[in-house]
Amino acid sequence: MSNSTIEPPLAQPYYGAPIGAAVKRFFKKYATFSGRASRSEFWWWVLVMFIVGGVLNVLAAATGGVGTVDEYGMMATPSGVGLVFYIVYIIWSLATIVPYLALVVRRLHDSDKSGFWIFIGLVPLVGGIVLFVFMLMGPKPEGARFDR
Repeated sequence: MSNSTIEPPLAQPYYGAPIGAAVKRFFKKYATFSGRASRSEFWWWVLVMFIVGGVLNVLAAATGGVGTVDEYGMMATPSGVGLVFYIVYIIWSLATIVPYLALVVRRLHDSDKSGFWIFIGLVPLVGGIVLFVFMLMGPKPEGARFDR
């Protein structure tokens, strides 16, 4: 018995996506702001982004990079291997910011919200909470209007 499932086309959300498929779809739809993304696609990527960012930050701090303090209580300048991890973290962050924003917009579309709701995240305190709640919301069939 095989437990294989057929992946939907990239233009459609992949409900119940496993982590590997979610990451693959994230990079294939790098800057695609149209269409929809399922909750599993979104939250698997958030987990991957959190783990990779956390590991790179811990490695940078442990090897004398970001967050170290000298004997006078001043922030130390990153150097050596710590600087390399810090630079890799910056490159990772810059390389994934646009596709992450595209993923958030597609997730909003799946809950039948305009992608412009992403700007609610700029409102201090409340905006991030509202956006978080929108990311938790289930899919709505009316969101199909955002498919192309």
